Amino acid sequence: MLEYAAVLTETSTIKFTHSVTERFLRYVVIDTQSDPASPTCPSTEKQKHLGTLLAGELQAMGVSDAHLDEYGYVYATIPANTGKTVPVICFCSHMDTSPDCTGKDVKPQIVRQYRGGDIVLPADPAQIIRVADNPALADQVGNDIITTDGTTLLGADNKAGLAEIMDAAQFLLRNPQIRHGTIKILFTPDEEIGRGVDKADLKKLGADFAYTIDGETAGKIEDETFSADAATITIEGVSAHPGFAKGKMEHAIKIAAAIVDRLPKTTCSPETTEGKEGFLHPIGILGTLEKATLSLIVRDFTDEGLKQKEALLENIVKSVMKDFPRSSYGIQIKQQYRNMKQVIDAHPEIIDNAMEAIRRAGLKPLKSSIRGGTDGSRLSFMGLPCPNIFAGEHSFHSRTEWVSVQDMEKAVQTIVHLAMIWEERA
Repeated sequence: MLEYAAVLTETSTIKFTHSVTERFLRYVVIDTQSDPASPTCPSTEKQKHLGTLLAGELQAMGVSDAHLDEYGYVYATIPANTGKTVPVICFCSHMDTSPDCTGKDVKPQIVRQYRGGDIVLPADPAQIIRVADNPALADQVGNDIITTDGTTLLGADNKAGLAEIMDAAQFLLRNPQIRHGTIKILFTPDEEIGRGVDKADLKKLGADFAYTIDGETAGKIEDETFSADAATITIEGVSAHPGFAKGKMEHAIKIAAAIVDRLPKTTCSPETTEGKEGFLHPIGILGTLEKATLSLIVRDFTDEGLKQKEALLENIVKSVMKDFPRSSYGIQIKQQYRNMKQVIDAHPEIIDNAMEAIRRAGLKPLKSSIRGGTDGSRLSFMGLPCPNIFAGEHSFHSRTEWVSVQDMEKAVQTIVHLAMIWEERA
């Protein structure tokens, strides 16, 4: 295989290979979409097809305990090769792809030595990766960019992370002169539908700290996520025959629609917010004349911000219900996940070590926040502090998804350097 230029570290000169691209191209053609309507774990059996492949590849590398469990999780251990006592570090990525866009029959293409400008996808010229929508393309001139043909998503979210962890694992196993502590690998199903760690066995995993490899721009490390709740409003209307309904009927679906209509229009919605601004977001209305259910998600970076938005929602509901005096409602708030920064800030070495690894990979580290959540959000509150490191994926959940070969290679280097740094600083 071709080799990278030598990368000089504090301890050794390392040569990496380009095999991460080969792995990635193998993984993306396997359909692994999750299904939020399914009650099983994993939500789709096809996720196990990739899990079986990954466990087999790890075993072929010499990772003897690599296995796929009944719930679709892949566990593996790279044993320590140092006499130091080093915290056990886990690298984690998810195997499923988003149900928002088809992931069947993915046909990846590589745009070699990207020259700048928009990228028109060949099977559907209406699908264009536009520079205006993807400012990160400005840093990719001369690099190789992997896209789809325009008919499916790519699956870089998060098969880029899978390929990068797998490549780093093989590199460490082939280069025993690189000292590291025990390294755990965890590949999860169903992250895209919010159930990625529902059945994760952290006792079996046995890690002290973890990193999800599931971020966007090269060099980024994310130590903060939204806090998230789900709000369900149940409306009991008043039914009557439509031919004799005047002054009697109070239509539950119309009440739900009125609540949606009174949500803020210029603030507090996904389409009007950015940065650290949170939102209320309706995601579904189900029902009949007599009874309807309105589902929303609530997002903010602070618990206080969540409470404020939930109070705003209830005030809106109460205001609407005044126009329907014989109808009734109920609001249920369910916690989904919390801002992982609350946990990670207690362990500054997790971020410090990651930022140094990014520097050693030749990048400028950038600490940022995620307007969303990852498996790391829930893992952190389950007792496994877990920030998120870049994988290089962009425009995810869409047919214009893309990833840079060179960014994936930098992610591999970052993972390897991170393993070394934990050992050095132990």
